[in-house]
Amino acid sequence: MTSVFPRLMPVSSLLLALLAIPAAHADNADNADRPAPAAEAPAPAPAASLSASVTFASQYVSRGMRQSWGRPALQAGADYVHPSGWSAGTWASTVDDRFVEGGRAEWDLYGGYAGTLGPVGYSLVAVHYRYPGALIKASATRYDYTEVVPGVSFGSFYAKYNRTVSRDFFGIANARGTGYLDIGANHELGHGLTLNLHAGDGRVAGAGNAIWDWRDVKVGATRSLEGGWSVAAAWTRAWGATDAYDRYTTGVPRARGAIAISNPAKGTFAVSLARTF
Repeated sequence: MTSVFPRLMPVSSLLLALLAIPAAHADNADNADRPAPAAEAPAPAPAASLSASVTFASQYVSRGMRQSWGRPALQAGADYVHPSGWSAGTWASTVDDRFVEGGRAEWDLYGGYAGTLGPVGYSLVAVHYRYPGALIKASATRYDYTEVVPGVSFGSFYAKYNRTVSRDFFGIANARGTGYLDIGANHELGHGLTLNLHAGDGRVAGAGNAIWDWRDVKVGATRSLEGGWSVAAAWTRAWGATDAYDRYTTGVPRARGAIAISNPAKGTFAVSLARTF
C-alpha cells in the first residue's frame, strides 16, 4: 500500500527560528554623516550562527503519522543562519520499512530566507526529502520529493503551507501540487517551558489521490534545560478522509511471518530528549 506522510520536523522548527530573524535595515539617512560619540565603540555586526542537534525519540511522528511504526528513532541535524536572513540546513531520522517501503532513513536538505515587517515575520523555505532505497515496487515510484514552504508568524502563532513542486509526492505518482496547511502556536509559559499546539490539513493532488487526504492535531510541551538539553512530550492524532489508513501495510512481515498491518494515524504519545550544540 502506498504511503503518504512526510515529516513535520525540523522544517517547522527551522521556519519558526527563521521568522524570528530580523531583516537587515539600511542606516538612517539623517544620521549617515554623524560620527559616533568618542566614548562609544561601534556595535559589532551580527554574526552568522551554526548549530547542530541530536535527538532520541520514543517514536517519530510526522504530520500525525507514526513513521517509525511506534518504535524509537534517532535523529540529527545541522543549521546555518546568516544575519541577512538566509539559511540552510540538513536533518535526518531513522524510519521503519513497515511505513516506508524499502526505507530505513529520511534525509532532508533545506534552505530559505526570512525577515520581518513590523510585528509580522515571513519566510520562504525550499525542502528536498530523500528516502535512500525506498521504492513503491507496484508502481516503481520513489519516495523522494520537493516542497516550497511560505510562512508567516505573529507572536507565538504561525502558519505555513507546504506545496509539492516535484512530480511525485512520498511514493504517490503524479501528485505535483499536493498541499499541507500547518497552523499552530509555540507559546512560552516561563521557566523554560513552551506549549506546542498544531493543526494540519493535507490534500494530495492528482487523479484518484484524494483517498490519501488527511487532517491531524498535536498538543505537547517542550522544556529547555541547562547545557543545550531539552525534553519534549506530545500527543498526536490524524484522521484520513477515507478508511485507507485503517489497515495500512507495505507488505513487510513481522518476526513470525505475518504481514505487519497497523493504523499509523491513531492517537499516540511520544517523548524525546535532544541536545543542541
